[in-house]
Amino acid sequence: MKEPPLIVQTDRAVLLETQHPDYEMARDRLARFAELEKSPEYVHFYRITPVSIWNAAALGEQADELLAWLVANSRFPIAPAMLAQIREWFRRYGLLRLYAHGDGGLRLECDDAAVLQELAGHVTVAGMLTPLDARSMRLDAARRGDVKQLLIKLGYPIDDRAGYRQGDALQFALREAAPAVPRAFRLREYQREAAAAFHAGGSDRGGCGVVVLPCGAGKTVVGIAAMHLLQTNTLVLTTNTIAVRQWCREILDKTDLGDAQVGEYTGEQKHIRPVTVATYQILTHRKGKLDAFTHLDLFDRGNFGLIVYDEVHLLPAPVFRATAGIQARRRLGLTATLVREDGRADEVFSLIGPKRYELPWKQLERQGFLAPARCVEVRVPLAAARRANYAAAGARSQFRIAADNEQKDDVVGALLRRHARDRVLVIGQYIEQLQHLATVFRLPLITGQTPNADRDRLYGAFRRGELTSLIVSKVGNFAIDLPDANVAIQVSGTFGSRQEEAQRLGRVLRPKQDGGPASFYTLVSADTREQDFAKKRQLFLTEQGYSYEIVPASVLLAENQGSREERA
Repeated sequence: MKEPPLIVQTDRAVLLETQHPDYEMARDRLARFAELEKSPEYVHFYRITPVSIWNAAALGEQADELLAWLVANSRFPIAPAMLAQIREWFRRYGLLRLYAHGDGGLRLECDDAAVLQELAGHVTVAGMLTPLDARSMRLDAARRGDVKQLLIKLGYPIDDRAGYRQGDALQFALREAAPAVPRAFRLREYQREAAAAFHAGGSDRGGCGVVVLPCGAGKTVVGIAAMHLLQTNTLVLTTNTIAVRQWCREILDKTDLGDAQVGEYTGEQKHIRPVTVATYQILTHRKGKLDAFTHLDLFDRGNFGLIVYDEVHLLPAPVFRATAGIQARRRLGLTATLVREDGRADEVFSLIGPKRYELPWKQLERQGFLAPARCVEVRVPLAAARRANYAAAGARSQFRIAADNEQKDDVVGALLRRHARDRVLVIGQYIEQLQHLATVFRLPLITGQTPNADRDRLYGAFRRGELTSLIVSKVGNFAIDLPDANVAIQVSGTFGSRQEEAQRLGRVLRPKQDGGPASFYTLVSADTREQDFAKKRQLFLTEQGYSYEIVPASVLLAENQGSREERA
C-alpha cells in the first residue's frame, strides 16, 4: 500500500513529494488553498495562510471537505491545533458582514457579539465604529475601505454586502459569433463562467472580486463580458498608455459601442465617456507630496457603476493607494497571479474582493487555449575578472554584477540564430544591458522612455511580421498584445519576483496558428545570487505544472557552433 503524498507540519507548512504517483492530483488540490514557497527537485513546500483559506472559501471550498482531504493525504497525523486553526479561518470568512444602513451610513454585523466588541475596541479601529446593538455597529460610508483594511490586518475579513452605486445605464451588445455580425467573436466558456462568477446574478453578494487567468487567456474579454452583464458606465484602470489603447481597441472590436462612447484618459488625451480607460499613474498624479490628486475626481465625473482594475496585483503599491478608497462601486480585478513579494495580498482581498474565479494554466493548455511552453534556464559562467568583482561586492551589487554578465551576449546570439524563423522577445531589467544588446544585435529597443507613438509603430511592425525580434524592458511585463511572439529570452529580472516570471512567460503563451510550442529562456549567471533568486522566481510557474530544464551555456553554444559548421 502506497504512503500518502503529503507531510503536514504544525507551522502550516505542507510538504509534497514530487515523485509520488499522486503528485499532480495533490498539487492541483493544494493550489486551491495553499501557497507554494519552495520547489526543490524532490519535495515542494507549501504554506497555508489566512488569505489562502479565505480565497478558498470564496471559491466554495468547505472546511469539512478540505480538512478531510488533508487528513486522508497526510503521511503522519496532523496536529489538532493546526486543524482547529484552519477551521477557525473558515469560520471567520463571512462572520463580519457589511450592509447599507438607513441613515446613509453602513452597518457592520457579526454573529459573535464578543468578537465584535473586541474588534471595535481595538486601537486601530476605535472611533470608527458606533454601537447599534449587541451584534452590529455603524460606520461612516467614507470609512468603508479603511475599516475593511484594518480588520483584515486583525485577522477578520469583511463580507461586503453594502451594495453599490448603480452608475449611468449603458446599453450595448457583444459582437458574439453570428454570420451577419461584422467582426464577430465567441466568448469561451471559461470567460463566460468567470464573468458570471463575478456578477453573481447582479446580487450584492457579487459585484466585487478578482478573476485570475494566465496571460493570453483573454482577461480583457472577461472584463468586457462583465461590463455587458452590468450594462453601466465603466472605468477601466490599467498600467500604461499602450495598455489603455489596447483596451479601447478590444472594446470597440468586441462590442457595438462606438468611438464617441469609449474614451482614453491619459497624459496625452483626457476624454471622459461612458467607457473611460485610464492609467493608474494619471489618477495618482499630483504636483507635490502635499498637494491634492489632480485627476482623482474622475471617479465621480463619469458616474461609473463598475471599475475594472487591470493587473490588480499592482494596486496596493503606495503610488496606487489613492484609487483604493473607491468602495461604493462594483469592482473587478484582473490578474495572472495574486502573488505579491511584499506579502500584501490581503489588501487586494479587502479592497477589491475575494478570488471569484481561477483556472490552472495547464488546464487551459490542454484545452488548446494556451500554447505549450518549454522553459529553459541557461546557466552562464562569469569571466575571471567579473568573478573577482562579484566576490568583493556587497549582496545587492552582486546581483547586478551577475545579471549584467557580458558572457550572456554569446548566449543571446546563439538563441537568436536558433530561432531565426521565430518571433523573439528579448526582455530584461537593466536599461544599459538592453541598450548594449540592441547595439550588438542591431535590434530595436522599447523602454519606459520610448515615446508612445514609437512603441505603437514597433509593436505594429512586430505583429505584422516586419520585425521578427524585439528588445523590451520591464514595460514588456504588462499588457502588450503580441500574439505571434513564440520565444522569450529573459536576460535579467527583478530579484525573486514570481509575478514577473509569470508575466514574462505569458508574453509567448498565445496559441500559435501552426499549433507550435513556445520557448522561454532565462539566462542566469551560474553559482551566483542571480541563480538563487531564479529558483524563487520560478515558484509560481512550478505550482502551475511547468518544469525548467537546466542547460549549461557551453552545451547551447557548442550545439549552435555545430549547426553553423554544418550549414557552412
